[in-house]
Amino acid sequence: MTDCIFYGGKGGVGKTTCAAATALRLADAGRETLVVSTDPAHSLSDSLETDLGPEPRELEAGTEGGLWAVEIDPDARKERYERLARALAADLRSAGIRLDDEEVRRLFAGGAPAGSDEIAALDLLVEYVDDGDWDVVVFDTAPTGHTLRLFDTPEVMGLALETAESLRGQVKRIGDAARTAVLGPMSMFGSGRDDGDESLESFRARLERARDLLTDPDRTEFRVVLLPERMAIAESERLVATLREADVRIDRLVVNRVFEDPEDDCSRCQSRHERHLERVAEIRATFPDLEVVTLPEREGEVQGLETLAAVAGRLPSDA
Repeated sequence: MTDCIFYGGKGGVGKTTCAAATALRLADAGRETLVVSTDPAHSLSDSLETDLGPEPRELEAGTEGGLWAVEIDPDARKERYERLARALAADLRSAGIRLDDEEVRRLFAGGAPAGSDEIAALDLLVEYVDDGDWDVVVFDTAPTGHTLRLFDTPEVMGLALETAESLRGQVKRIGDAARTAVLGPMSMFGSGRDDGDESLESFRARLERARDLLTDPDRTEFRVVLLPERMAIAESERLVATLREADVRIDRLVVNRVFEDPEDDCSRCQSRHERHLERVAEIRATFPDLEVVTLPEREGEVQGLETLAAVAGRLPSDA
């Protein structure tokens, strides 16, 4: 079975670095690993110092296992969801309900607050895991607000699609009855269009499958990344609570950019070091049941496999 690791948290805390470094360490341990960016900012290419696209690309990393990477392009998947809306619009029009495609798309949007990037992430989660090409898939998720919507999406979209399918079925029966009344035996030849029922059903099934994967503690783990700051602790508390309410497994927190080696003759450095130690201690006290991993502050951007390997050594290697 394919394991999943999600890194989430506020924007700019280093989720991409953690995801890329974890993927590198897992691949170095002999596991076929895919790292996926679902963040619209797409900084994974910069971290790995390679051009990435919407299809998984294998990296020449010299690892025992294979290391692959991909950046999800929500626009590349947008047509699929618009096709579902157009299929519903066709059935509504066949029964005399005059809604244009844009109005039907708004109907879907009203029931699903998540954006297309979250939908694409869930859709590809199922695809990457069920394909069985990788032992582990590591997700560099979008900032906290997007992440929360990602975990809400399967349930919300499932209800929206269930309502749409019910409405669709009623409209189809009305349309069939009307065609029979007007055309008689000729109605058996239908309207000459694809009703798309299977597309709606399969889409909902994939979202339900995503929910199953996200809440499977034997396969999926979520790791929260934060900085040693008081506001970050409060925000992480909310994220952890939300994940637990959604029955998502969370075992670890990663505290990034901890100032560890102050110069002896630098009072300002010593003060900052002590403040970070206090914050880390506060994090451990706030989350006594979670493992807390710390990563040191580094000069400059963490880019390239060599730099990522140094970070990887501080991160858990199990998945």
